[in-house]
Amino acid sequence: MLLLPATLTMNEARDALAMLSQALRREPESDIIIDASSLQQFDTAAIAVLLECKRLAQAWGKGFAVRHTPPKLAALTKL
Repeated sequence: MLLLPATLTMNEARDALAMLSQALRREPESDIIIDASSLQQFDTAAIAVLLECKRLAQAWGKGFAVRHTPPKLAALTKL
């Protein structure tokens, strides 16, 4: 399981995506699970990072899921 940082805004998006993509590549499991429970401060960049992670996981033939999504992030995804 991969963990998102506490803060994921436009300022952190590039570094977070680089870190997560490296971790995705090394993850031995066939299903990638990202734990979003630590997210406290975020904006729409968090959604963009998660979508790119999903795209990468699918390109490598892996499943993808996000667990423990904060309610505010879930609300943003519905927009």
